[in-house]
Amino acid sequence: MVGLQQVFKSFGMALVGTMHPRMLWLSLRPFLIVSILWGCLIWLIWTPALEALSVFLTTSIFTSWIQEGLIWAGFENARAWIAPLFFVMLIIPLITISLLVFIAFSTVPAIVKIACKQSQYQDLECKRGGGIFGSIIYSLWSALLCLVLVMLTLPVWWVPPLVAVLPPLLWGWLTMRLMSYDVLAKHASSEERDQLLEKYRWPLLCMGIASGMLGAVPTFFWATSALALVLFPVVSFVALWIYSLIFVFAALWFSYFLLDALKQLRDEELDKALTVQSRVVDMELPYHG
Repeated sequence: MVGLQQVFKSFGMALVGTMHPRMLWLSLRPFLIVSILWGCLIWLIWTPALEALSVFLTTSIFTSWIQEGLIWAGFENARAWIAPLFFVMLIIPLITISLLVFIAFSTVPAIVKIACKQSQYQDLECKRGGGIFGSIIYSLWSALLCLVLVMLTLPVWWVPPLVAVLPPLLWGWLTMRLMSYDVLAKHASSEERDQLLEKYRWPLLCMGIASGMLGAVPTFFWATSALALVLFPVVSFVALWIYSLIFVFAALWFSYFLLDALKQLRDEELDKALTVQSRVVDMELPYHG
């Protein structure tokens, strides 16, 4: 039965599979591409962005109290690092979401293809309920929704205990949506995908939140450590690869779970069809009593 037992079984299979050299490469490829793109962008906007943030934090009635409060609390050098800190806090969600979206439509299909080489999945029929275009649209729409939620909740991210609740919930929700769609895009029909997402909504959400909690660890260090501000390029480079590895692990985890669920769904439908046919045959047979 696909359920809690299969969640743990697929977790173990994904954990082992992530250590395979090919999976490590699949985590490295999107990490390098996203790192180069964001590295160039940050290099171009770093100075003007910090100047704009400094002016905003100093003059805005909504944020000036933060700087004044820090100075009052004894952080005389707050003006020097408050703008970089806010910049890092704003850029982290954007980088993370872009990496997850990029992995979803560029790397997950390759991961599903590798997972399908397992003997129990080789006979699964491909019904192609989704495609590249649908994946891109679905990914961008989900990312936009998540980004809006991030921006609305960002001011309270650092308020205990919300710092330990909100980021995993948001990353978990986004991970569940993206991974579920792309894992099932090739093998399931749209009707089967809807059935599976409805039936296993809570296990999938729990898997997404667990993945989000793993991803929240580098997020928390990245945004709160003074060392992360001093060594921002190096720390961000390492943290981004950790994100990528976690997302590849999540893709494997969702792949094993959903492929098992799809296989069971089709087995159940086949059993129902055979049962109906058997009853029809029994009713049509002449009675010789």
